[in-house]
Amino acid sequence: MQRTTLSTGGSIEGRCTKCRKNTDHIIISLEGEKPGKVECQICSRQHKYRPPTVPKKTAVRQTIKPKDADQKEWESLQLSEESAKVQNYSMTESYKLNALIKHPVFGLGIVQRIIGSQKIEVLFEDGKKTMRCQ
Repeated sequence: MQRTTLSTGGSIEGRCTKCRKNTDHIIISLEGEKPGKVECQICSRQHKYRPPTVPKKTAVRQTIKPKDADQKEWESLQLSEESAKVQNYSMTESYKLNALIKHPVFGLGIVQRIIGSQKIEVLFEDGKKTMRCQ
């Protein structure tokens, strides 16, 4: 590997504080063997040398969306109104785990979780909803 020597007037890549990106710079002064002050060739701003940044890795997103997982869970339950006693949903009623409820907007659902004393989490065909209860 060949090492290049830095000198004033030479070119170097660095992070520009005004452009906020990696650009070519002209070295104005050296501090030992490192660049001290540089000038951006894009915006002509003079500033302290900052090494170029490495691009961040993008996070790998799951291919299955939470809604898709809820939909698959709903389908695996194969709920029907005839399979058990279904209660009409009311905010003034109390519900037990795995109870079937019928909501006027969301349709048939099953209580999956009791959250505190006044909320339940219900799985409907279009996803999970947090509902108020007694």
